[in-house]
Amino acid sequence: MKNNLSTMVRTDLRRMGRSRLFYILVACALLIPVVMVVMMSMMDGTVTVNPQTGAESVMEGPENAWQSIGTLPSPDGGAMAMGGMDVMAMCNINMMFMAVAVFICLFISEDFRSGYAKNLFTLRAKKGAYMVSKTLMGFLCGLCLLAAYFVGALLGGAIAGLSFDLCGLGAVNLVFCMVAKAFLMLVFVAIDVLVSVAAKQKAWLCLCGSLGAGMLLFMTVSMVSPLNATVLHAGLCLAGGVLFALGLGACSKVVLNKTALV
Repeated sequence: MKNNLSTMVRTDLRRMGRSRLFYILVACALLIPVVMVVMMSMMDGTVTVNPQTGAESVMEGPENAWQSIGTLPSPDGGAMAMGGMDVMAMCNINMMFMAVAVFICLFISEDFRSGYAKNLFTLRAKKGAYMVSKTLMGFLCGLCLLAAYFVGALLGGAIAGLSFDLCGLGAVNLVFCMVAKAFLMLVFVAIDVLVSVAAKQKAWLCLCGSLGAGMLLFMTVSMVSPLNATVLHAGLCLAGGVLFALGLGACSKVVLNKTALV
């Protein structure tokens, strides 16, 4: 089992390293926060008028670079929002939990479409090792996406001239926030792998199922991995990630055992 797993992991690492999809996703993760922050900063103060009611609304851009990572507390103890519609609360680093689904779905779907998976299991490869390998690849891709987005957020904030003040939070909170998001990535990866092995070569079904399932949990991400995260948040995300990875990993193995490989 150990040799079987190590062989699969090495093979998948080589495949991921040669995958254009992986590099495209990482590049997008790096550029999205830069483009979004710079464009919203340029639109700051723009007045729009509703032609039907004549009501005016003023576009407010981000004030702080860390808004690309999470919602900062305001001086009065509330949440720092923008113009009554906190765009950055939805379009921030948490989008990477959805982006990783694209990689996993297409990565696994290609195995079944090309016949690689059928040949692999015909040679008596362990299906448990296959699931572990795919989960590790998804987790590694998720970590790369989070890291790229974090760097992009810093670049975007620097280019737009935003403040890097943590508004009373400490650097340790930021570290625990990113650690918690990294552990939480296991939850989404496990869901994506399960949906992908169930849909097999149907990439469109993999994507729809994974993104739909991910959206059910998406709103909880900011609550369990906020900018003011502590070791408790990181511990809870680690526990949840491990439980989901083990539990859904076992379900994925059962799905592979009970269904046809084509």
